Amino acid sequence: MVDEAAIEETMLRLVSERGADKTCCPSEVARALGGPHPDGWSPLMQPVRRVAVRLTKAGRVQILRKGKPVADPDDFRGIYRLSLPRP
Repeated sequence: MVDEAAIEETMLRLVSERGADKTCCPSEVARALGGPHPDGWSPLMQPVRRVAVRLTKAGRVQILRKGKPVADPDDFRGIYRLSLPRP
């Protein structure tokens, strides 16, 4: 299984590569680590979410729902995207 440090590094790299006004899907992070087959990346989705929440609280990434930052990173549902924090 992939550790959280690898998830964090991959997530930060992907959002940085996209730039300030672009987002990436959490499944892209999972696929980068687990490969293209769902058996490899699907189990990584919850760990990716945990890392996204931690990095959002630390101000290093931003979780977006419908294009807007989530109010509470501990309590959001549905499809989300990741981006660099917006000023």
